[in-house]
Amino acid sequence: MPNDSWSRLELARFLRSRRERIDPRTFGLPVGSRRRTPGLRREEVAMLAGLGPTWYAYLEQGRKIQPSPQVLESLAQVLRLSEDERRYLHRLANGDDEWPRRPDDAPAAEAVLRQLVERGSAYLYPSYATDHRGDLLAWNRAATEWYADFGKLPVSERNLLRWMLTAPEARERLVDWERTAREVAARWRVQSVLWPGDPALQMRVNEFHNLSPEFAAWWRNHEVLEHRSHIRRLSHPRYGLWSFRVVIMRVAGFPRHFVESHIRVDPSNMQNIPSTLD
Repeated sequence: MPNDSWSRLELARFLRSRRERIDPRTFGLPVGSRRRTPGLRREEVAMLAGLGPTWYAYLEQGRKIQPSPQVLESLAQVLRLSEDERRYLHRLANGDDEWPRRPDDAPAAEAVLRQLVERGSAYLYPSYATDHRGDLLAWNRAATEWYADFGKLPVSERNLLRWMLTAPEARERLVDWERTAREVAARWRVQSVLWPGDPALQMRVNEFHNLSPEFAAWWRNHEVLEHRSHIRRLSHPRYGLWSFRVVIMRVAGFPRHFVESHIRVDPSNMQNIPSTLD
């Protein structure tokens, strides 16, 4: 595939980042003054996963080798990967670059999503539509009220993650700003693997690296999350602090597009809801 080398390098970086976060004592391995590598050594991962040390070293070097699903599952267990991280690992190793072969559905998708979101403007809570890059395509009045008037931004700046990273009011509106932006970046990383052939998405990655040191640090950590329902707390100058469950929906026929609708959560039911990345 055209972006095979990119996927191999990303796989190598991801494996190393997950290896370095594992405490060797988890597996009863000694931790002494001679250990210069944070976390597990390459040869230790290979041993624990039942792989040859040279073969695994090649995998972390981005060499052109194809791990089997069984090998990937063995690595996922050793590296203590979450379900989202496990899926990400398989996509990096076996995913296909579908971008050049899929028709450009953006114009049709935008028309459908605008009707869906804007005609539902009577909906009391925020709702907006984005593409796989996080570019905002449509939003209702409640989104303008709780987030920002995205229509006043230049088209090139109408991106949800960009707004979170650069707009001063984002840090005021998002109660858990760092956690929220970090989780959006983690979901965004999954999209970068699903659509590696999209040059505009890579341009966004470069743009965010230049705009935000926080984003650059999060990106280096290789955190990944799937798109799923989650809790977000917003602060409004008039209404105060509200907690919402953000429900993420895909529109049939448009795999690169999402609708995110907010549903208010009763504060009394919040105590047992964990952070997505905690």
